[in-house]
This record gives sequence, structure tokens and C-alpha cells, in this order.
Amino acid sequence: MIKAVKTWNIFADKATFILRQMLSDPKRKWVTRDFIGKEGVSVGMAQGILEAMAKAGYIERLKQGPKSFSVLTNKERLFQDWCVAYQFDLNRVDTYYSSDKNILAKLKEHLKGQDYAFTLHAAANLMTAFVITDHVHFYLQTENWEKAVLELRQKLDLKELVRGGNIHIVRPHYKKSVFTNSQMIKGCKVVSNLQLCLDLYGYQPRGQEQADYLKDVLAEKGKSFYES
Repeated sequence: MIKAVKTWNIFADKATFILRQMLSDPKRKWVTRDFIGKEGVSVGMAQGILEAMAKAGYIERLKQGPKSFSVLTNKERLFQDWCVAYQFDLNRVDTYYSSDKNILAKLKEHLKGQDYAFTLHAAANLMTAFVITDHVHFYLQTENWEKAVLELRQKLDLKELVRGGNIHIVRPHYKKSVFTNSQMIKGCKVVSNLQLCLDLYGYQPRGQEQADYLKDVLAEKGKSFYES
């Protein structure tokens, strides 16, 4: 009997913990145990993902018994392929409307202490102010979605329109990993720059323009968007 070989999707939720770690420190020599336990990554998963990454040409694995390690060798292609495999539309979004010009600050105060993070243009504009928009997108992780959204709507007077809106509450496709390396910017919790660029690429309007501009801004500061 031939044993089936498991096919690993390196862009699946838990698998991306490994990608995120390697991209955050691309020159490091990684060993399998570096990834174990990260939100449920098992030895088998870590080994399988690393093998799949090696076959795809993203990393090189030097097998030297107990001194074996892996090195990321093609971070740019890894990121570009990730952008193809992942699109922001994979998330589920509830959309409402607010005419309040100060809604971002009020959202920040209401969401304090909760599992949330701003993304897309609202997040990028905290660093660049490149695309002017009144649309606000933020991830929210909660055990009772309906209750949390109802409370938010009542507190901030968010309206439900027949079509459209400017306040977008996002149920994350990456339920486990989306908040990895999230950051505080001007008092707002924001996804990592890596997740932000992933969200922006392929997003319309002007998502890729915003992402490319953000990457340039970070580069001018001597930073890489991979590193946070």
C-alpha cells in the first residue's frame, strides 16, 4: 500500500507563522524548533512547510544532522507569490456608514483592550497620508460577533445602508496569524507592515500604489516592511 504524501499549503493561516518569522529576520539560520508551538505549529507542520518552501525555491536547507538549518534565499518572490495566493477579498466584511469626521479616534477608544487592528488605507495613512479617503477597515476578533458589532453600532451610531458605507468591520481569513507583529501607531492598533502590504496589493482603489509608497517611506527610514 502506497502512503499518501501530504501536500502543504505554505500560505495557509497557521503555516504563515513560519513565513512571517523568516521574513522578519531574513539572514538568520533557522532550525525547525524555532517554529514549534507558535500558535499550534507542530514538528510535522514545520518540517512539511520548510520542505515545501525548499522545493518552491524560497529557502535553502542545509542538512548536517543536528546542525541542520534553513535560510531564506528569495524573500521578494516569496512575498509576490503570497500576494497572488492571498487577496483581501478572502476576508468577510460587514459594512456600515458614519458621517462623523472623528470616527477613527472614536473607534480607537471603543476598541481599546479588544483584539482588533486597522488595515488598508486607514492604517497606511497613519504613516503616509498618501490616499485621501473616509473609508476605515479594521479586523476584529471576538467570540460573539453579532453582539460585538451591535454594541459598536449602537455606541458609534453606525448606519446600515442598502448599498455601500465607509466603516468596514473585517472577520479575518487569517484567524490565527493576522495580528502577528501588530503595532501601535498614533495610539491606534495597526496590523504589521507585512500584513498591511499583503492586504493592499490587489485591493482597489489604489491599493498597490499605497503599498509601494509605504515601502518607499519605510526604506527611507532604513526599515523593511518585512521586519514588523
